[in-house]
Amino acid sequence: MFYYVLKYVLLGPLLRVLFRPRIEGLEHIPADGAAIVAGNHLSFSDHFLMPAIIKRRITFLAKAEYFTGPGVKGRLTAAFFRSAGQIPVDRSGKEAGQAAIREGLGVLAKGELLGIYPEGTRSHDGRLYKGKVGVAAMALKAQVPVVPCAMVGTFEIQPPGQVVPRVKRVTIRFGEPLDFSRYEGMDNEKAVLRAVTDEIMYAILELSGQEYVDRYAADVKAEVKAEQQAKRFPRLLR
Repeated sequence: MFYYVLKYVLLGPLLRVLFRPRIEGLEHIPADGAAIVAGNHLSFSDHFLMPAIIKRRITFLAKAEYFTGPGVKGRLTAAFFRSAGQIPVDRSGKEAGQAAIREGLGVLAKGELLGIYPEGTRSHDGRLYKGKVGVAAMALKAQVPVVPCAMVGTFEIQPPGQVVPRVKRVTIRFGEPLDFSRYEGMDNEKAVLRAVTDEIMYAILELSGQEYVDRYAADVKAEVKAEQQAKRFPRLLR
């Protein structure tokens, strides 16, 4: 109930007024039945803008940190994401990835929409990074279409680290559903999972127009953080 109150009464109308999102390709979202909506991830605002314009309910796999933050802010954030029906995902380790896949398959088994960011984390510089194969595993195991989605302009309104978003118009594009039924029964083949994931990422790339980086965003973020620390504390790291 809170999800629909948030979508149609509280947050949804406000977001439409403030950001006046241009919506392209909304007809590609299936009217019913299970499907995955896979998008780029540029901003914390993505969590709210895309669900606000999709008519159907969509459940996202959200990082576990949103549910475990300290203090009043952490409790409010956790309550918000739980009330909106989002699923916490522990992103540390291989088994954590398998748990996320199981949770996603549970959503799809109920004939619902599942939202996922294949990059696994927000882009720190506005570029599109290599996708993780979990999205492919779920698409093949559940035999559901994948609708690519591109958020355009959300990095500019709320880049990582900025708490209050700028009021500026954004664009949300949906591409034609991708059908991977030709790979039925091959969901344990690593080469197939990589190929399917790359096809999904290429479709997102075509919609977003971003620069593509063939590396995982988390790895690049870790390198950038290490370089920043080395500049700040050069003697301690010698």
